[in-house]
Amino acid sequence: MPVLPSKTRRIGVLTSGGDCPGLNAVIRGLTKTAINTYGMKVVGILDGFRGLVENRTRPLEFADLSGVLTRGGTILGTSRDKPAKMPIGGKVQDMTSVAVANARGLKLDCVVCLGGGGTQKNAWQLHQAGGLDVLTMPKTIDNDVAGTDRSFGFATAVQTAAEAIDRLHDTATSHDRMIVVEVMGNKAGWLALGAGIAAGADVVLIPEIPYDLQAVANFLLRRQRRHGRKFSIVCVAEGAVSRQEAAVATGRRRNGKEADPAELEDDRGYRLVKESLASRLARQLQELTRTEARVTTLGHVQRGGVPTASDRLLCTALGVKAAELLAAGVYNVMVGIRDGVCVPVPLQEVVGIRRVVPLDHAWLLTANRLGTCLGIANAEFSALWEGKVTLEELNSRG
Repeated sequence: MPVLPSKTRRIGVLTSGGDCPGLNAVIRGLTKTAINTYGMKVVGILDGFRGLVENRTRPLEFADLSGVLTRGGTILGTSRDKPAKMPIGGKVQDMTSVAVANARGLKLDCVVCLGGGGTQKNAWQLHQAGGLDVLTMPKTIDNDVAGTDRSFGFATAVQTAAEAIDRLHDTATSHDRMIVVEVMGNKAGWLALGAGIAAGADVVLIPEIPYDLQAVANFLLRRQRRHGRKFSIVCVAEGAVSRQEAAVATGRRRNGKEADPAELEDDRGYRLVKESLASRLARQLQELTRTEARVTTLGHVQRGGVPTASDRLLCTALGVKAAELLAAGVYNVMVGIRDGVCVPVPLQEVVGIRRVVPLDHAWLLTANRLGTCLGIANAEFSALWEGKVTLEELNSRG
């Protein structure tokens, strides 16, 4: 196959933030296409932006890509370091100029950054502050990067969480227990909602809809009366909040302050910051329903493992499209997926925006129609869905 013309001759690629399934598949798709189709040179930057600041790199060749399609993690290593706020010698320093100078020294036409919302922001800052051309791709199991219909790693994380909930169903039914399963999702509930629906959770709590504890307890008690059994699965995103917490946070924001969990107490005086969300929910619901409760926190198990075929397909398509854009000299964009097509999205339309579950999303209606409790009374959900009441009005009732 003849090498096609390219405006880009040499690129660097790094992975930043938390690891997730599919990073290696993207690196493979990008590197193979860049080398084979366009004759580019590809430099792997180790351990994220820290590697760029410390000038730690390695060339990427075809031999490096053998067998990586199905591997979790990242062959380049990653970190959460930010060029503008990097711990160096016991102090936090702005290393933006060093990162840019190192990229210039490596003769890179563009730095490709794979990561979530923070990575998009850091890449954009490198361009804005130092004139460095960048290109990004959206990686996060939270699925909360703006400008794309889906982030890679999300489908695999949903599969992992759903399989875990499937197994927990067996224990819950065998012992007539309630099991509270905490999944990742600090600000967005895509993972909890997707896994909850896929695995048939009875209750799904997400950050976008502050929950009414009594409404959840009432739902569980009705399940007991209707079926004569006490087992239930409660799937909760780590960032879910109660109406009480949401109301306090809203009040603080109005006064120009950030929410402080240390100031929050439940009706029995428990300091909420001292107890994990899942543990607190299990304790409270056990008291209200008189049903034995157990807690499972999936944690980082959701980040690892072999990416699903769906994620591998997405990652490969994104990597190939990225190489195509680089060959055309298109920089300072994120390669996203929209309506099944990989497209360039201007980075300024992505940076600082979090993609959360909209209150009119079809998955919410799907869950509601299945009889899943979304943390509020069914009549309240209907009013919210139909636009008869706002979320703030519902929260004020708590």
